[in-house]
Amino acid sequence: MTAASLPPFSRRKLLGAFGVGTSALLLTACGGGSLGGDGGGSAAGGSGGGGGTIRVGLVVPQAGVYTPLGVDMTNGWQLWLDQNDNTIGGYTVETVTADEGEGPDTGVPAIQALLQNEDVDVVVGIVNSATALGVADQFTEAKKLLLISNAGAVAITGDARTDYVWRTSFSNAQNSYAMGEHLAAEGLTSVYILAPDYAAGQENVTAFTAAFEGAGGTVAGSALTPFGTTQDFQPFLSGAQAAAPDAVFCFYSGGEAVTFVTQYADFGLKDSIPLFGSGFLTEGSVLTGQGDAAVGVQTSLHYSTEIDNDANTAFVEAYQAAYDSLPTCFAMATFDAANVLSRAVEEAQALDGDSLATALGGLGEIDDSPRGPWTFEDQNPRQTVYLREVADEGGALINTVVSELGVYAQPGS
Repeated sequence: MTAASLPPFSRRKLLGAFGVGTSALLLTACGGGSLGGDGGGSAAGGSGGGGGTIRVGLVVPQAGVYTPLGVDMTNGWQLWLDQNDNTIGGYTVETVTADEGEGPDTGVPAIQALLQNEDVDVVVGIVNSATALGVADQFTEAKKLLLISNAGAVAITGDARTDYVWRTSFSNAQNSYAMGEHLAAEGLTSVYILAPDYAAGQENVTAFTAAFEGAGGTVAGSALTPFGTTQDFQPFLSGAQAAAPDAVFCFYSGGEAVTFVTQYADFGLKDSIPLFGSGFLTEGSVLTGQGDAAVGVQTSLHYSTEIDNDANTAFVEAYQAAYDSLPTCFAMATFDAANVLSRAVEEAQALDGDSLATALGGLGEIDDSPRGPWTFEDQNPRQTVYLREVADEGGALINTVVSELGVYAQPGS
């Protein structure tokens, strides 16, 4: 997959006015028309017809370390509704918000309550992959649609796929696989890999390794760091330095991303061994904590506020006007979830899971997304992955777009 150059696109003035986005330092997770579009027409309570109500369960963290993701996702959902007269596919929307908390212990019961007690027609959201995997069978049994706008475990749209669970965000493997191919194509022959020792970290390491070695590169070494407890990365950075690779690739997010990037610079590696990462390394307000240490770091992700298309320009401006912050990929994916759900409802003229799943499968290209055009493939986005580089634009740190790395489905699809 070849990289194609994009024209540079800066939002320096907007950043100066509103500052950087809201994702917090403690994160561990990583349409009928969209902006101002009109809905279609349907009925209420799961039957076809015209103009009723759709009850949507919005499952986002409202307490714990994932709370800032929940804020971003809620903002993205609400922005789409505000711009579309609070309708989806012609139905008036009743949003029933449930607290996912930090994982399946709280998330699974919250979703059960939505399905059994709140009689929702559709569920949107979910940050934690274990939560998503833990409720998949319930949606199959209820024959209702779950539209995930974050949780990235490969199995969700892979081995554990069910017809009723779709995703508008990413799979953990996509962005890292794209970076592995890119670094090999750039002529780097050896890379050292670092990631936290939990499912998402392991999936990112596996994907990067497969792509990089598959393209002729050599992994000079790797280390999985204790997840959520590593405060001092020096022993792991010493191992990377001793391996003398052409570059270091890592997957970290939230508080770990802040600590890792700052210690990487403090240890003296920034000027001698280039640092690359999956895009969550520099996504959102972690940049505030990373400061100058992040400048020059390149990452791969399916979204940036700097993507130069009309839909993204409008989305970023509207989001900033509404929330005084830049949108993140978490907000964007939930905004897109509302968009594709509206298209599916309008097409299906019904709210049952079978009708909506069939409609989602037939949507074709989503041509008005802030991330650029994308399609569903195996119920996961087939989408452009961008090479981004952190730059200081007038005192504000942003993820500039260097190039398009290509269009990627979930590896293995």
